[in-house]
Amino acid sequence: MMGIPLMGKICVICECEKSVGIHLYMSFICEECEADILCTDTDNPKYTFFLEQLKKTTTPYLNK
Repeated sequence: MMGIPLMGKICVICECEKSVGIHLYMSFICEECEADILCTDTDNPKYTFFLEQLKKTTTPYLNK
């Protein structure tokens, strides 16, 4: 008997399809990006990138 393949979600940070992570409002953050966000200092240039990507979580959108 064959299993049903799990469909991944698109991470709002890295924009890659992943199957494990957290949901924040209507968005998905993969576990790799979540871990990276948690250990990034605020003076790191990646921090600004994360903030810009996370702004997408407060803007709901409709799929056409």
